[in-house]
Amino acid sequence: MPKHISLISLLVVCGLWSMPKAVHAQALIPPTLQLDAEKLEQQGLGLAQEAAQLGQFQQFELALPRARLASQLAPNNDRVWFLLGGLHLQAKDFDAAIAALQKAQSLNPQNPDVLFALGSANFQQQNYQAAAAHYQKGLQLKPDNPEGLFDLGNAYYMLGRLPEAIAQYNKSFALDPKFWPAINNVGLIKYEQGDIDTAIKQWRTSVNIDKQAAEPLLALAVAMYNKGDRQQALSMGEAAVRIDQRYASLDFLKENLWGERLLSDAKRFLELPRIQAALDLQ
Repeated sequence: MPKHISLISLLVVCGLWSMPKAVHAQALIPPTLQLDAEKLEQQGLGLAQEAAQLGQFQQFELALPRARLASQLAPNNDRVWFLLGGLHLQAKDFDAAIAALQKAQSLNPQNPDVLFALGSANFQQQNYQAAAAHYQKGLQLKPDNPEGLFDLGNAYYMLGRLPEAIAQYNKSFALDPKFWPAINNVGLIKYEQGDIDTAIKQWRTSVNIDKQAAEPLLALAVAMYNKGDRQQALSMGEAAVRIDQRYASLDFLKENLWGERLLSDAKRFLELPRIQAALDLQ
């Protein structure tokens, strides 16, 4: 599964649905001005909810203008800025995402999801040190968050801090024993270190958790093929690329943090006639 944006669209949508309505005018405030301000904010929150719904369906060209206008109509609502930043993040406009998320953080410094999103934006820009710092701050506020721990593990992985990466992945998996990406990534590290047997064990566990998880199934197939268990490996590889053809792309595998050793072995495996034939049937 893609590793860099952990459920951000779901987070922003859920956050907006629970947004409180604006407070009614106080008696000592001029009623006309207060009613106008309240009406504008309500319109902004309505636009934000529309944008959130559109964002769920990846309709960013329609969602982003609504979210931008919502941020103008409700400029002091941190969740609106969080939505705008999340949409920019999903659309891969990372500079705009960071600007909006920093505004959300300034309005509500205690929202860990904003910090996790800032981490994701920096990770996508390959600014792994900044990403790790944001994930760490988010985890100070929300320490038992499996996705946040997983993301911090990914940042440590890219920084070459491999023991720390494995520690974060193991913490993530301990909190959510169904979250297979965490132990899958332990397998990625172990394979690069030459500990093939441990990598295989991690990927077998991942596949046992989710039979439709294409990534650990393909990684397991590549490792087993290289160890000589070729018939079973080919069957697994065929199944993996049928589940999700994206994993037949080396670029996609690299995006999912596959290291050079595993990528090299995967390249040879994916070029095998049986795997190519399985891809041709897609």
